[in-house]
This record gives sequence, C-alpha cells and structure tokens, in this order.
Amino acid sequence: MMKKFLTAMLGSIAGFWISLIILVIAFVVFAIAIGSSGNSDINLSDKGILEIKLSGSILEREKPIETLSDLQSFDGKSSYLNDIISSIISAKDDDKIHGIFINCKGAAVGISGCQEIFDALKQFKSSGKWIYAYADNYTESDYIISCVADSIFLNPVGSVDIHGLSATTIFYKGLLDKIGVEAQIVKVGTYKSAVEPFILTQMSEASKEQQKHYLGNIWNFVCGNISSARKVDNTNINMWADSLVFTESPNEYINLKIIDKLYYYNDVKNMMRNKLQLKDSEELNFISPKEYCSLSNILKQSTSSDHIAVLYATGDIVDSGDGGIVGDVMAPQIHDLAKDEKVKGLILRVNSGGGSAFASEQIWHALEEFKATGKPFYVSMGDVAASGGYYISCGADKIYASPTTLTGSIGIFGIIPNVKQLLNDKLGVTTDNVNTNLNGDFPSFTKPMTDLQKAKMQQLIERGYETFTTRCANGRDMSVDSVKLIAEGRVWDGISAKEIGLIDEFGGLYDVISAMKDSTGISTHIDYPIYESTILNQILTANSLSNVEIPSIKDYKDYIKIINRIKSMSHIQCKMEDIEIK
Repeated sequence: MMKKFLTAMLGSIAGFWISLIILVIAFVVFAIAIGSSGNSDINLSDKGILEIKLSGSILEREKPIETLSDLQSFDGKSSYLNDIISSIISAKDDDKIHGIFINCKGAAVGISGCQEIFDALKQFKSSGKWIYAYADNYTESDYIISCVADSIFLNPVGSVDIHGLSATTIFYKGLLDKIGVEAQIVKVGTYKSAVEPFILTQMSEASKEQQKHYLGNIWNFVCGNISSARKVDNTNINMWADSLVFTESPNEYINLKIIDKLYYYNDVKNMMRNKLQLKDSEELNFISPKEYCSLSNILKQSTSSDHIAVLYATGDIVDSGDGGIVGDVMAPQIHDLAKDEKVKGLILRVNSGGGSAFASEQIWHALEEFKATGKPFYVSMGDVAASGGYYISCGADKIYASPTTLTGSIGIFGIIPNVKQLLNDKLGVTTDNVNTNLNGDFPSFTKPMTDLQKAKMQQLIERGYETFTTRCANGRDMSVDSVKLIAEGRVWDGISAKEIGLIDEFGGLYDVISAMKDSTGISTHIDYPIYESTILNQILTANSLSNVEIPSIKDYKDYIKIINRIKSMSHIQCKMEDIEIK
C-alpha cells in the first residue's frame, strides 16, 4: 500500500507539472509549425543525394504521439532505423539517387543498429554509386557506420574517437543501505546479474566473465568491419583505441588511414556539386530517409492484399499499461494476425531486455497459436533480445540476429523490497496490521519475508525457470538439460549464440524480410502495429522543428519513466541487467 501511495503521489505531482509544461510547449510548437508550413521543397526528380544524418537517437520505427508519455519522450531529433535501412536499400536501384552522404553529428544507436546500417551501405556500394562521410568530430558509433564510405572527410580541427567498448553497471546497494531499504531477492541462474545492482556494490565474478566474453567478441567483429573497409590491420585499430587517438593531430588521422581528407563542410558540398556537374548557384538536392520513404511510398502498403506482417516488440515487457511490450495488448494483436487471411507470415522484430515473466509467457503462447495456423514465423533480433526478449523469440521457425546482438539471459528472478527500516528509523513511520491467516499481508513491503515465504518464492521462481527452459528447449529442438548448460541467466553475443544454437542465421531485419519473401512468394510486407499519424504528430515532426529543444520535458521524463516502471513491474521478472555499453 505504501509503495502504491508513494508512486501514485509522485506520479500525480510530476504529471501535473509536465502536463502544464506540455500545454505551453505544444501551443508554441503549433504556432511555429503553422507559421513555417508550406516551406518544404523536396525534389526526387533531379540528381538526388540520400543524406543519412547521424544525429540524436536512432529508434526502431516512428510512432504517433498520442499519450503524455509519448510527448515526454519526444525530442524532435530522433530518426528511425527502418526508414534509414529501407531508404538505402531502395536507393541502390533508384536512378534518381546518385549517392549517399553520411552527415555525422553524434548518433545515439546500439552496436547492432550500427551494423545494420553498415550492411545496408555496403550493399548500396555494390551498385557502383558513391558514399561520402563527413563530421566535425566522429563519435565511435558514427565511425563504425562511416568507415564503409568511399571517402571519409573530417573538419581540419576535428577529431575521431575510437576507444573500444566498455559496459557500465550502476549499483544501488549503498544507497539502499543508507535509506534503509532491503532488496529481497529470489533467483535462478549464476549469471543472472540483473539483481546485482540491488544487493552488491560491484560486479560478481560471473557477471565480469560474461561481459568480458561478449564485449570481446563484439569488439573483434567491429574491428573486422573497420579493417576490411579501411584496409588496415586489427592490431592498428586496437592501437588507435589504446592510444586515445582522439587527441592526435587531425593530419595524423590521414597517416593512420583513419580518414581520407581534411575538409570543411562547404568543401565537401562543393566536391559533391562538382561530381554532379552542378553550377555554383545550384543547391544540392539532399533527401532524408524519412522524405525518401514518403516520396517513394516505401513502408506504406495496403492491408487489403496478401502480405507479411512485421510486428515490432521493443522496450521492457510489461503486463499492462502504456509503452514497451505490453502483454495484454501484444498477445491479442498476434491472435488477430493469425486470423487475418491476408497475413501470410509473421516476422517479430525484437529489441528488448525482457521484463515480466507472466507477459512473456502470454506472448509466447499467442505466437505458438500463430504457428499452429501453418504460417511461417521468423524473429529478427535488434541490439538486444535477452531474457524475456528471448522467451518470446525462442519458438520461431528461424531466428536471425546480428553478430553484435546481445541475447540469451535465460533465467528468472523476483524482487520484493522491504522498506521497514526506511519507514521506522528514517521517517518515523510505523505500520501495524491484522491478518486472518499466516500470510494474509504477503507480499508486504514493510517487513522482511519469513523463512516459509522465502522458500515458497524460491519454489515459484524455480518453477518459472523450468517453464522458461522448457519453452527454449522445445523451440530450439534441444533437450532441457542442453538448454540449462547455456542458460543460468548468461548473456551471449550473437556470434556465440549461433555457435551454441540459440539463433539460426546472421542478418538484419531486411535480410529476414527478404528470406521470408523468398520462402512465401509474397512481395509485400507491412509494419505492425499500424499507426495513423495524428495532427499532433505531424506538427511535432515538421522539418522546421528538427532543431527545437524541449529542455523542460527532457529534464523530467527520465524520473517519470522510473516511477512508471516501478508501478508497472511485476514481482517475477525475466529481465537482463541494465547496462550501458559505450
């Protein structure tokens, strides 16, 4: 009760102020949009250049801004992976697109997202068309993508940051001790490190072991891409990383073969203008992926004809509510796709570290019912498809992932906080209760679990683990004992996952779509859920607003997200540890 009261109170207070801020901002934004409408001058008919602007967050796909939480997360600068990949692939054979310009400004994108863009650009190069990249300063993500370019240009006073990979975990044990909160943990899996931030102050040896393994494999793969693209040895790339190469003189980058030339932005534009034989007075015809998809009618297909459904499952898995993968929304949606005669196959695009074990089971069951119709079911894994994300993937006919995908984490845990010390000793708040039965108030947040309650919870968790491993065994055509040998909550990189049988093939989303089109003979695919663009969405995503800052929302949204996450989290979790890889 106390937890519900505190979260409800904090959510209400924050929600009030955010709502007020949003109303003011929405009015201002609306006025700007109306004032700037009609200024778009997009032309796909003459010497087009597809401009991939690596800036801000690169999300899986766009969705309309319909709820308060959607508006809280809106930053006006996000771009979308499905727009970028589909535009690159389509531009390959489009005579109106003469080349690609990668304009690097610091993209927030996972390693597997980088890999999918890299692979699409590599495929584009086979057309004989050119790719140029430019940055004032290259971040590591920018460079991982840009290294595939024919020429890499850098501002004469710029830098290139290549430092390798690291994984950072934040631990809350010291804070919880100070405020008097005990995280009561029940779990199965030696490597199930998602609970460690609440009970330890540093990584366990098992957690360090798995992180060193998958980070090492991912970095070696990334180095292989750079090595192949830039014609340099892996040893050199590691030397760049170890020597803090971003501190080097820009001229040294040319000697090291990190870049090709030092140009200012206008120099690059003039070079492209000359390549296209344009006059000095003629402007370059830059087209963004979003504009190109819109003009070319990419991703906009009618559901009235036979098609393949691409269903996006991104974010935390929760039982109900808004945002993430919502069990009581996605399961019915899968049932609808199974009954739809026009849907001839399903591709589940998973980018999730998991969440609720109950919701994961419901989605798994709905997918099994889809398979029972005889329609093919494939999975495409993004940056991460682990724990609950793997639970909902394991039954697929085929599982595709990037070599840099994080997956596995087959394990389960439960957390019940005990805030007795916080209330009694820190705040001077006491509670008392009357029960009709021994465990009438369980789970209670105001007192520790009894031995019986701990034993019963452990029994529940172990039963959940048996269910999870059985689902994986049946889906992957393995014995339960074989699954348990690679389970224990351990996270695997895509390379290792393929070796031990957790995935089938390497490839990005559009490789999976191509494979299913070949197997079904169906040429059309449609993204689900199908979103209708709202007026608010059109206003907020107007081109003129790409540089509009919304600091007030950005300041508060992370706190509200935490509150909402606590409110929606179920006691039993199939979830991977939250780590920051950079």
